[in-house]
Amino acid sequence: MLKVILHAQNQIMPFCETARELRIQNTPLWLHQRNLLAPYVTREMELTQGERLQPVREPTIVYRDNLFFDQFYIKAFMDAAIKKNRPVRAAFRADDPAFREHALPLSTSYTPAGSLYLADLWYYPNGPMVGVEPLVIDMQAREIGYYHVPTYMGDQSGDLVFQVPLRAMMAIDSWVHVFIADMVFGQFAHGARFEKRLKEDASFKVKILGKAIYEGRQVLESSELVKVGKGCVIDPSAVIHGPTVIGDNVTINAGAVIENCIIGNNVNISQDSQVMLSVVGDGAFLPFRSALFMTTLMENSMVAQNTCLQMCVIGRNTFIGAGSTWTDYNLIPAPIRALDGNGHLSLSNRPVMGGCVGHNCRIGSGMIIYPARTIESDVVLAGSAERRVIDRDITFDQSDHHRLKLAHLHQTPYHRHLKAEVESW
Repeated sequence: MLKVILHAQNQIMPFCETARELRIQNTPLWLHQRNLLAPYVTREMELTQGERLQPVREPTIVYRDNLFFDQFYIKAFMDAAIKKNRPVRAAFRADDPAFREHALPLSTSYTPAGSLYLADLWYYPNGPMVGVEPLVIDMQAREIGYYHVPTYMGDQSGDLVFQVPLRAMMAIDSWVHVFIADMVFGQFAHGARFEKRLKEDASFKVKILGKAIYEGRQVLESSELVKVGKGCVIDPSAVIHGPTVIGDNVTINAGAVIENCIIGNNVNISQDSQVMLSVVGDGAFLPFRSALFMTTLMENSMVAQNTCLQMCVIGRNTFIGAGSTWTDYNLIPAPIRALDGNGHLSLSNRPVMGGCVGHNCRIGSGMIIYPARTIESDVVLAGSAERRVIDRDITFDQSDHHRLKLAHLHQTPYHRHLKAEVESW
């Protein structure tokens, strides 16, 4: 089967990078797509914007490279498409709870078609041609509570809920979609599929219980639910609950608590750190008493001591200073807005949402960041009396390093074009 990749040109802010280069579930999106489609594909080609595809007469799958999908969705789509043996395009029902609540807000990638929304994923049994019909794959959403807001603090009571899909697919058009893909369509979905299998598969349940009894551990701490890579050093006092995947050469020190996470390779988690429902990229460093809750920390980044990140997305090669707090809830229950696929502030459909920091940033100590605020790649922010509370988005031109005599020492790989313009001027 031929695979044709269409490039999504829009950069995802504040990363200043296209979606295909961002890490989802601690894997570059382009590599994640390639791995999941490998069983179906024998060759591939990429088309740049405006480039025409030469006629082909073989089964072909075409998709845009800003799509995130999991193995369960792509299997259901390919099985149904091959069975139909007609040209089809992936579609969602407008009333699909997971799509309506999480994928559609802030997105610009879907094409409305009556009661459906069409996604940029096609299958052609005899090469690309006109006359494609929509193929709806139910994402099998389950409502799962995740956050309790006291009635005196908001206009709704009880738990806030996610619509968690057992089969996930969405377009990455906003930094919020990275959060959704990693947390709702990733970590929560892993847990939901585990619970479903535990209820429906008696032999699996017996296997889990048997392994826990054999190892003398609680069920959530057994090796069936906590997968540990090679060369890891884990202090006996650390608490690790699954489903959790830990990569190679990871160090986890005394008193650390890890629950339902993906931990990459060469990660160092120091004493008393708390990491819950989060994705930690390769080479990341969490010094003592740092905390991540439902947060993505991309590769080679560091969150210093006594800093708490809640529902945030942090880019690669970024430093977050000590004693900083990313808030996630408006004290007055006003709707939270975030950057959409066109770079405009739009309603996020999220009553609770942390912030986002781009790549290669340096954030000083003692900062307080309001919900859904973003800090663009290559920015340096130093705590001061004038800027201790971040209540609006910070762009590269507002970076503190522009005011320093040693500004040239700060590398700005995501804004090289600006440096070149200044030098030529």
